[in-house]
Amino acid sequence: MAQQEEIVLWIDRRWKNAIEKHLKDETLQEHLENVLDELCNQLPQREYERISRAIHSEAAAQRAEEEAARTYAAYHVTENGQEWYFKTSPGEELLAVGKKLRGYLTQGSGVAPDKFIGMFFGGQPITAKEFDVLTALRMENTGKVRGVFDVNFDKCEFSAVQIMDGWQTWAMRDVSVAVYHATRSQFASGDDKWRKLLDHLKGKEITSAGHLSAQNFSFGEEIIELDGKLNFYLQADFDVDAAFGTFVCTDQNDDWLNIYANYDVDQDRLCNTLDLNLCKGDGSQEDWSYPLNAAEQEVLLCKMEVFCQQQTGMSLHEYARQLRDSETQAPEMQM
Repeated sequence: MAQQEEIVLWIDRRWKNAIEKHLKDETLQEHLENVLDELCNQLPQREYERISRAIHSEAAAQRAEEEAARTYAAYHVTENGQEWYFKTSPGEELLAVGKKLRGYLTQGSGVAPDKFIGMFFGGQPITAKEFDVLTALRMENTGKVRGVFDVNFDKCEFSAVQIMDGWQTWAMRDVSVAVYHATRSQFASGDDKWRKLLDHLKGKEITSAGHLSAQNFSFGEEIIELDGKLNFYLQADFDVDAAFGTFVCTDQNDDWLNIYANYDVDQDRLCNTLDLNLCKGDGSQEDWSYPLNAAEQEVLLCKMEVFCQQQTGMSLHEYARQLRDSETQAPEMQM
């Protein structure tokens, strides 16, 4: 901490007023502060530099300490076709944001702000890339990021990142009702409110594009090595139409969707997209990729790790290394 000392000078007000009349565009206090600066500058150079370095170092350490203690929440809000990314500090958790949502939805015109972002004072704009960074930090469970939220009024969806499951999405109305039940008793403890909130949201999760959770990632068949990648076949036992914009969860056609997740053997890392293969009833096919955000990648990687252990008895890292070693040790074919 900076070692500051206060210097108090007493002077008759008449002397002060008389002196300030002769000073140019500055008060007596400002003048004395400039005199102190000049006295500091007149110190021997080595002593001046030593003290300056110590002051700057202490200030930097204090800023680092303050930043380490600061917490954040990150937001992506969509409303009337407009998008905003911002962060708040200190960061809010699910119940606090849910209360803001309910207040915004239930208060009449002239009481609530014109836009939901108006419910947050002091929000700092961030980029979509910074939002992803804070999402990844949230999944690391360091306590630095207390919440990550995607609030989409155009789709009436509320999504939040949970550390174990990744994204979870609910209809806005369900969140508002759950908040009402959680907070209607003013005597309930914080833990009771949390429990009631989660109890009323349980079983109401919906599938949402960009918010795939651990529940959406389950595997069928065995792991296949294909073109330098470990290929995992994902079971399409959830609302893939809501997730990928298809139209296969219907009796109106014979289409089906194949979903693949991949692990790069050479790079020893998860590939950041899902491969989608739509097979249509008329025999045609359509292929495209689904980009995975930070939370989706984290929960998918955890699921792939567990499945790899079950199938091979090895971690993804060990299995990929074994495959690389086997390729380098394979004898060259003789012509």
